[in-house]
Amino acid sequence: MAQDRPLNHDEMLAVLDWYRAAGVDIAVGEEPVDRFAQRPPARAVPALAAVASPAGERPAEAPMLGGDPAEARSLAASAQSLEQLQALLGAYDGCGLKLRATQLVFADGNPEADIMLIGEAPGAEEDRQGKPFVGKSGQLLDRMLAAIGLDRTRVYIANTVPWRPPGNRTPTPEEMALCLPFLHRQVELVAPRLVMTLGGPAMQTVFSTTAGIIKMRGKWSDVTIGNHAVEAIPTLHPAYLLRNPAAKQQAWADMLALKLKMVELGLG
Repeated sequence: MAQDRPLNHDEMLAVLDWYRAAGVDIAVGEEPVDRFAQRPPARAVPALAAVASPAGERPAEAPMLGGDPAEARSLAASAQSLEQLQALLGAYDGCGLKLRATQLVFADGNPEADIMLIGEAPGAEEDRQGKPFVGKSGQLLDRMLAAIGLDRTRVYIANTVPWRPPGNRTPTPEEMALCLPFLHRQVELVAPRLVMTLGGPAMQTVFSTTAGIIKMRGKWSDVTIGNHAVEAIPTLHPAYLLRNPAAKQQAWADMLALKLKMVELGLG
């Protein structure tokens, strides 16, 4: 067994980087702190209430934000536009993921697009820039779209969870329950004609299944997301393709299936 020794400068930087990726960003203090007992204070959204109120009427009292899934559903349903929905999420403190994330990662692309792509959750680069799929996997996604004549002006891109989970872990069922109503409302407001999910967790969320992505990928299904009925197809996540280049053949077949469906529906 190697003896303990002081870390050199590069090794210490590597350790700090690892801790940051895992979500550890607070040093140990002199006194213990029970993080489970901490709860962010409820906050109001006065600006949103004013926007949502009819002209000439007194704005309704703004809703208070908390960690109740029923309250998340009520808040999401109150949004009458994507701008209002983004404002709600920006002020929402009910999901603990927000406490560790740098910023909200709401969406990218064209909200008027007929095609919507749904991933799982932001990564480190997305967390820094505030847009989905802008890291290495996003660059690969852009190339995949370009191969069938698409770009971000012709698709709308979102995630099932709008904040980066610490260490890029999979969101917990509780976190998903708090974020899902906002995704549902986002889909309802965009009203895409086609949906493609990216990766297993997004596929399981949108298709309401526990099946694996390898079994489901490349197959069209009629799904209902919130109150919006749409045809959807799952494919592999670009990050998976970067780790497993041989799987790009399967993803290419899925992209061709998307292109064929577009032609069938007269979407170009």
